[in-house]
Amino acid sequence: MIYTPEGAFSRYLFLPRNPELVLVDTRVIAMAPVRFLVAGMGDALATWFEADACRQSHSPNQCGGLGTLAGYSLARLCYDTILEYGVTAKTSCEQKVVTPALSHVVEANTLLSGLGFESGGLASAHSIHNGLTRLPGTHDYYHGEKVAIGVLAGLFLADRPSSLIDEVYDFCEAIGLPTTLSGIGIGEASDDDLRLVAEGACADGETIHHEPCRVTLDAVLAAIKTADLVGRKRREETLK
Repeated sequence: MIYTPEGAFSRYLFLPRNPELVLVDTRVIAMAPVRFLVAGMGDALATWFEADACRQSHSPNQCGGLGTLAGYSLARLCYDTILEYGVTAKTSCEQKVVTPALSHVVEANTLLSGLGFESGGLASAHSIHNGLTRLPGTHDYYHGEKVAIGVLAGLFLADRPSSLIDEVYDFCEAIGLPTTLSGIGIGEASDDDLRLVAEGACADGETIHHEPCRVTLDAVLAAIKTADLVGRKRREETLK
């Protein structure tokens, strides 16, 4: 992704060929700030939901073709892996040690998420992320943290089952991903502010139009506000 000097999303940049080699040292990741790993899981969290949306709507992947069974399967494996090992991987990183769980999540955050989004496609989560960057308050937060909010909003936009919604909120809360707008610096955002976000998410060419449901500005605005309110209510219940 390419951002403006102010921190707003500008455009995607895809190189003409894939890298020859990607090296990932889990020892380096274990010594890095835990927030980096968690934000990576926020980005990876979107992989299956967006690939599944493209599958249902027969929308193109990031290579311009339709996704394959292998691509969709890798996207689902990405989701299953971070849900299974995410908490333990975060604990490992907090202790600055490498465990199998950390290795599994690193694989999900890099390989599975990368192949899953490229082969499966993008949909609402990343479009909502792009819209969120229009608000300066979000600029101090990482890509994956804002994508996590996009995932949560996308669940309501696509009318996902309540059991799945609870599962995703539970996961985000367990590893420390934001579940409210205040978690990405815009807790005081007005309806006009959020309408600006929705306008950015719904811009022509945005991947939110890959969703298998009707996408309108008002529907996206409603989904963002609903996701935020659910996150706040869950947090209030936890504090009781």
